[in-house]
Amino acid sequence: MLGAISTSALADAGELHIYNWTDYTSDEMIKKFEAETGIKVTIDTYDSNETALAKLSSGAAGYDVMIISNDFVPIFVKQKLFQEVDAGAMPNFKNVDAKWQHRPWDPDAKYTVPWVWGTTSYSVDTAIYKGPTDSLKPLFDPPAELKGKVGMFGSPTEVMSLALVYLGKDQCNSNPADLKELNALLEAQKPFVKVYNSDGIVERQVAGETVMHEQWSGKALATRQQKSTVKYVYPKEGVVGWMDNVAVPTSAPNVENAKKFLNFLMDPENIALQQKYTGYQSAIAGSNKFLAADIGGSPEFNPPADLKISFAPSCDEKAIRAYDRIWTNLRQ
Repeated sequence: MLGAISTSALADAGELHIYNWTDYTSDEMIKKFEAETGIKVTIDTYDSNETALAKLSSGAAGYDVMIISNDFVPIFVKQKLFQEVDAGAMPNFKNVDAKWQHRPWDPDAKYTVPWVWGTTSYSVDTAIYKGPTDSLKPLFDPPAELKGKVGMFGSPTEVMSLALVYLGKDQCNSNPADLKELNALLEAQKPFVKVYNSDGIVERQVAGETVMHEQWSGKALATRQQKSTVKYVYPKEGVVGWMDNVAVPTSAPNVENAKKFLNFLMDPENIALQQKYTGYQSAIAGSNKFLAADIGGSPEFNPPADLKISFAPSCDEKAIRAYDRIWTNLRQ
């Protein structure tokens, strides 16, 4: 019990340094963790998986916990940037929904625990754009009225994953003909794109700086809560599914505190605070009962039962190099 812990014990409980996506950590959840453990939490942020990988690969140290997307987990593991924590043996692992206990990117739960999961599609202000919203076509082949009013993520893998869904092509694609088609699609879309940036999406759409934006489901909910005419689209081609995962870097200075945090996150009431903040689904059974109806019952939180969701795998070096070439040329 917290009440039985002395003030000095709390002061000596140490620190936890978290590296996470921008605006993606529930302050309420962190305060609960600090109150229960006496551990002081600090947070640094990044804007893409690629940025996080580059930083850790360059030797950056001092982070105890980081959150990373499913397709990048094998890359971090292969480069020995994550350490084994045997998450599957933690007391609260029993709360992980059975379908998520053996995730393809970490089948034995050696390295990670689930954070939250969601989908990637796009959101559009229906008060301005009156065209059809049943397809990815308006995003990748926009009408003239949307020139300079489309926003895309700043992460090459996320842009290309959704573009490949639209084209009906395989993920992690290194087929020359498919890559040529992918490149042509993105180059043709470029004049319509106001910004390639994964930060500030909600603010841009609410302010009317963009009418249409590649978007995560939870951020689309946050946008609609501020601007009721914004709609998150479930296109007929399908969407990209993703799950972010919590891992402990090899260089973590506070490993035991990191493990306490991972176990804390697998408590339904605790992860529900993160869901409340972000509007995303959880892999922890029973967490949804702690959510208000405006989140748990929202369309963004509840994709159609027949929706095709493609979880992008970790790509091989050949595909990654091809994507990098396309992205470099696109951003020039």
